[in-house]
Amino acid sequence: MDSLNLVLLLGASLLFVGLALGSLGARLGVPSLLVFLVVGMVAGVDGAGLRFNDFETGYLVSNLALAVILLDGGLRTRLSTFRVGLKPALGLATLGVALTAALVGGFATWLMGLDWRLGLLLGGIIGSTDAAAVFNVIQGSGLRLNERVASTLEIESGLNDPMAIFITVLLVGVITVGGDPLGWATLVTLLKQFGIGAVLGAASGVLLALLLVRLRSNEGMHALLLCTAGTTVFALTNSLGGSGFLAVYVVGLVVGNRGGGVGDNVFRSMDSLAWLAQSGMFLLLGLLVTPSSLGDHALDGLLIAAFLIFVARPLAVWLCLLPFAFRWREKLFVAWTGLRGAVPIVLAMFPLLAGINETRLLFDVTFVVVLASLLFQGTSLGAVSRWLRVALPATPEPLQVVPLSGSDNRYLMQFRIEPGARALGKPLSTVGGEFAQPLLVIRGEQRLTVSEDTAVAEGDRITWLGPLREKDHLADLCQTVTPSIKRFYGDFTVRGDVPVADLALAYGVSVEPPLPDGLTVAQLFARRIGGLPVAGDILYLGGLRLRVRSVTAGQVTQVGIRLPR
Repeated sequence: MDSLNLVLLLGASLLFVGLALGSLGARLGVPSLLVFLVVGMVAGVDGAGLRFNDFETGYLVSNLALAVILLDGGLRTRLSTFRVGLKPALGLATLGVALTAALVGGFATWLMGLDWRLGLLLGGIIGSTDAAAVFNVIQGSGLRLNERVASTLEIESGLNDPMAIFITVLLVGVITVGGDPLGWATLVTLLKQFGIGAVLGAASGVLLALLLVRLRSNEGMHALLLCTAGTTVFALTNSLGGSGFLAVYVVGLVVGNRGGGVGDNVFRSMDSLAWLAQSGMFLLLGLLVTPSSLGDHALDGLLIAAFLIFVARPLAVWLCLLPFAFRWREKLFVAWTGLRGAVPIVLAMFPLLAGINETRLLFDVTFVVVLASLLFQGTSLGAVSRWLRVALPATPEPLQVVPLSGSDNRYLMQFRIEPGARALGKPLSTVGGEFAQPLLVIRGEQRLTVSEDTAVAEGDRITWLGPLREKDHLADLCQTVTPSIKRFYGDFTVRGDVPVADLALAYGVSVEPPLPDGLTVAQLFARRIGGLPVAGDILYLGGLRLRVRSVTAGQVTQVGIRLPR
């Protein structure tokens, strides 16, 4: 009994310290995941003296935690983002991971004098970005990235684990039992990983969404049902030879976008469970590390991390994004956000559990690479996004978001009208646009009748019905217009359906070469961007700088204008 209480005391104390320091570190720009790792290392053999070297338990707990994290990430990913980010993310999650693994593997083989198979195995282990790290650092830093970059990063981190696992398992098999790594069996295995994972995840997601809509339990129970069902699908898919990581992400994606049983309170409960999973996993991984042994391979690990961050990842991103309309600033930011986290550490346990020689070397080098990635890339993400100008001005979160049962992606969203908001004084019927319908206005203690001529006033709490993609547009209308927002978007705003000729005439600018008659501002962006426009995209018309302010269903609806200085 005393030993049980001691374990509970140590475990709860470490979690408490990690969470407290993680919250403090987030304010200072330090990724909380890095804090958890360090707390685990300090509590370990070379610190407080806790001895934990059970890699099998660490592997089990890490897989369970990653299933919950990927499920939560899928729940928060809107299908509308696939319109912009799916194709580039697929390239990065497959070809990008393979290129990164090959480049890093070749460099590690040359640098450390390893057998080429071990070098490539190390490349495969650290070849993929980590969903837990990407989701945690972007959300923790409060960044609001433009949709092209944000959707690509989110989808890539959710989809690239199967390729990294495939490469790692393949090379472990080549080293232990031999075989041809480039044969037909390899291709069949890869197709099984992605195919079974995607199909089983989608089918399970549909069934789970239907079940949640019909259950009458409280929303806290819904979060637990989601976690247990997602973990079941994860284990079942792995046992059938598919990718459990891909399957559980797709389950979350399907359930989150079908609405019904997943409301704002469910998201809050899932957020708590995801935090528990992340903190517990990174603390445990920190305990597995012996810091004194890292010194033997620290220099090699730092050199490999530098090659990964500054050569391999940027080159893979540049090649994979060549067919797509990414600006050089966006490509550079996507390359810099190639964060490594728990997945490489978990993959580094594969060869160790398989009994391959020199696996402790692979584990220690992987850990140094992860620490370097979180420390250098994670802490600088906010500054780099501002320097490259891929971050949008922050918008307020809704007071409440509730899915409408039985409706296709329709939500009730309530916002408060802040002082100096763009919506002030405008008729309510013109504020939400074509896709968001105002349902309720609360002014002070009164509930007003919604009519077309109701003027929006400061402090109003307005509830709209519309698709979730309208959330940022509504938030932009309801927030205080600060000097930083004016600098970003400009002093004036026009609709996307305004003819370019009328805009040029109104501001007295000439357009060269002449544009077709009737061409609208939205059509001009669609022409010049070379792909689907997103909020934050810029083009110049004469001396005017036009920046997309909002996009609905792929069409530019609002554009900010900055006049020539």
